[in-house]
Amino acid sequence: MNEIQPQRPARTWRLLLIGLVVVIVVVGLALIVLAIVRPKAQPVASARPDALATSSDECVTCHRRSTPGIVEQFGHSTMAAGKVTCRDCHAVKAGYPGSVEHEGTPVLRAPTTAMCQKCHQNEVAQYYNSRHGLPAYVAYAGVKDLTPEQDAQYKAIPEAALGPIQQRSVLYEIEDPRLTPFACANCHSIGRPAEDGSVGRCQKCHLRHEFSLEQARKPETCNNCHIGPDHPQWEIYFESPHGIAYSTSGDKWNWEAEPGTLSVNDFPAPTCATCHISGFGASGTTHDVGERLTWYLFAPISDRRPAWQDNIVRMQNVCRVCHNQKFLDDFYYGADQAVAAVNDYVKQSDAIMSPLKDKGLLTKAPFDEPIDFTYYKLWHHWGRTAKFGTWMQGPDYVQWHGVFEVLSDLADLRKMVDEKLNAAGAAAPAPTPTPGGQ
Repeated sequence: MNEIQPQRPARTWRLLLIGLVVVIVVVGLALIVLAIVRPKAQPVASARPDALATSSDECVTCHRRSTPGIVEQFGHSTMAAGKVTCRDCHAVKAGYPGSVEHEGTPVLRAPTTAMCQKCHQNEVAQYYNSRHGLPAYVAYAGVKDLTPEQDAQYKAIPEAALGPIQQRSVLYEIEDPRLTPFACANCHSIGRPAEDGSVGRCQKCHLRHEFSLEQARKPETCNNCHIGPDHPQWEIYFESPHGIAYSTSGDKWNWEAEPGTLSVNDFPAPTCATCHISGFGASGTTHDVGERLTWYLFAPISDRRPAWQDNIVRMQNVCRVCHNQKFLDDFYYGADQAVAAVNDYVKQSDAIMSPLKDKGLLTKAPFDEPIDFTYYKLWHHWGRTAKFGTWMQGPDYVQWHGVFEVLSDLADLRKMVDEKLNAAGAAAPAPTPTPGGQ
């Protein structure tokens, strides 16, 4: 008789079923372990509640239809939460300088510093004493349009000690006026006088209408003006160790921390605001952006600021939260020497140009020949960049966008001066030695 074989299909299905159960159990156990071990995702911070959500104010009601974005921004601001109304900032008395009639009410289209001052007296007083005030405006427009009161205010500001840098004023005068509002005036309007006599535009740094702490504290805000070949602070910051820390971990920082409470737990590395404005360490908040600076780095040949010793103390109060005093002493000493070196280069350029000035071989018209631009860029672009890069720890901007370009322009100046002297039949001056005899 033939031997009866076992039914293999039934056995195979049994084995497959057991294997499937085992896989399901293993996967389930793995998911449970992952759920226990893996850190829970942090909940996304909810937006500040809309303080105008139930508002029946006629400004809010109308502008929800005409400009809903503005109402949305303001509704989530701390000002709206603090019961500040549209009228508090925009409404003025009849005949107020610069006002217009709007739905039967005289208003300012853009509130002036005088309106901000009603609540922010200390901040405005500090700002009026700063580089961002009248000195910013005068640097391109000069003093000719200032009222007697504004002229007196300007002269009382430490930043005005150098007087307006005439090359900037001259550029403004010869520039096509169709370009000016989009060019130098755009940034320097931060210190522009308003029709009511107050000075400046707070909204250049505190964008309307949310007035966010995070926005004012982030370096992207300063990027609006502090960028480009003549003052590349934005680019230098992102090359620096501080900027690298911000780029790689800034999304975890506490941008909405209450003013006066900031610590390294909130900001493990500084932004522009931390160093120059925010209350941090032993230094309090200030809106005088020059209050912690040692030098007039923007000048052709930099001098120390009037209260530079006090300024060092205020800045190092911030630095010492992370750095020891030995580091700071060494850094300040080296940076001071670097400023002196750049000053020496600019003095060389003055010496190279001196024979042309003495012999009357330069035209009276500004910026009408290549030598004018080379002479100007040497200090205004490359010299300043080297100094900014030194203090903000951006080596590429000290070297290749700074000193290298300075040396290149010095060589070009010598050639241009020689050509002009030879063309005029005058003797060329002896070569000017570089620092260190190199």
